[in-house]
Amino acid sequence: MNATRHITRIHRAARTTTRPLGYRCLSGLIAAAVDAGTLIRTGDMLERLGADDLKDGYQSWYGKHVKKAYIAANGQPPVKVWARHRRTGHWVHVAAYSPFDIALYIGLATYKRTAFLAQPEFFQAAYTEAA
Repeated sequence: MNATRHITRIHRAARTTTRPLGYRCLSGLIAAAVDAGTLIRTGDMLERLGADDLKDGYQSWYGKHVKKAYIAANGQPPVKVWARHRRTGHWVHVAAYSPFDIALYIGLATYKRTAFLAQPEFFQAAYTEAA
């Protein structure tokens, strides 16, 4: 079966099922990797650092800084996954990164609302794991 036909089948199945299952199907292996912890979202990173109480707008801008750093380092945008918004419950398309991706830590340092979370130990740990 060719790829186009396979993708068409997935989209057709996603349209006829429940919304959570449909978005799960559209995300595919990326959602499984997020669930397993091999990929994380920027909100997950902030939660691990204890900063998940930041306002949604601030978390969003942190994500934009991380995405910019990721594109600068890799030359392409990160993979995306469908996830429920933590407050509104709407489905949003968010980027997913490796937990050791240096862009997560560069985003912390470059965004003024999260700069206090950037510590040199995090940068060193991320660099040694990624290398």
